[in-house]
Amino acid sequence: MSDDIKKQSEKNASEQIRNHLRNLNAVHLSDAILAHDRTALAQGITLIESTQAGHSPLASEVIHRCLPAAGNSIRIGITGVPGVGKSTFIDVFGMHLISLGKKVAVLAIDPSSPLSKGSILGDKTRMDQLASHENAFVRPSPSSETLGGVARKTRETIILCEAAGFDVILIETVGVGQSETAVHSMTDFFLLLMLAGAGDQLQGIKRGIMEMCDGMLITKADGENGKAASFAKAEYLSALHLFPAKENGWTPPVELCSAPEKKGLSEAWDMILSFEKWTKERGTFLQKRNRQDIHWMHETIREKIVSDFFSSKEVQTKLAQAEQELISGKITAFEAARLVSGS
Repeated sequence: MSDDIKKQSEKNASEQIRNHLRNLNAVHLSDAILAHDRTALAQGITLIESTQAGHSPLASEVIHRCLPAAGNSIRIGITGVPGVGKSTFIDVFGMHLISLGKKVAVLAIDPSSPLSKGSILGDKTRMDQLASHENAFVRPSPSSETLGGVARKTRETIILCEAAGFDVILIETVGVGQSETAVHSMTDFFLLLMLAGAGDQLQGIKRGIMEMCDGMLITKADGENGKAASFAKAEYLSALHLFPAKENGWTPPVELCSAPEKKGLSEAWDMILSFEKWTKERGTFLQKRNRQDIHWMHETIREKIVSDFFSSKEVQTKLAQAEQELISGKITAFEAARLVSGS
């Protein structure tokens, strides 16, 4: 297929999506999502992710109508160093949860292509078991180059997935970096996957990520790597005990895991259930969610202020002038910013 034909095909597909979204009705769409219609769920998420100005009110209405049915899941953030096997683990772990009678939604935050803005990794191809199961829903979302690769609308997507009847929400991050902070602020349990025998165990990952985790799994703990994994487990357990105590009093456990051998899946789920029970008994589960809601309200306000500022015609005129003066060396970047902002 030539580049011109490919571009035209992509353009036609995008236009079809826009036309379809234009004809959506918030009441019908939300009713279908509440009736656990997977197609409607996918359409609702596409609506949330749309950057078209006219879609925002419709998306807000759908979310508002679904909100009373949300909140009944366990939200799990999953992160780890590159090559740790996040997608492989999620595919096998998700199938394990389905065997226990759970409905699993996977929100995989893909890095965006700088050209097309689309997802690069294609998680549906990396989670073939889950992607084809009727009790699972896999949604790779392009990060759109937002901070740390976290999709801007993941928070709202969680609400729709819960309203559609999914009681376990797994959020996979791009990798170890700034995105983990954002995912941590929208999940109940933060699971860190680590490799054994990959150099200095404690230097291979940021201390802050380890402090945030609620539990850790040493992956690929099979074959010749078994001894190294057991050694790494003991090392990490010692390290985690040196960190300041968590506000809820929970001490993160460390377990071994092998996705190909389906080893450690029950232990991982027991770890999460124990955490949920621990925090709910102490009232910190709901407290954390309330703090997260407030945090995301503030984030949305900041995002709205920035968006409104840069969409102003007056600001755009000042910005163009300031950029020219900056390039010509007449002013500094800080002076240019003050001219544009009027402060």
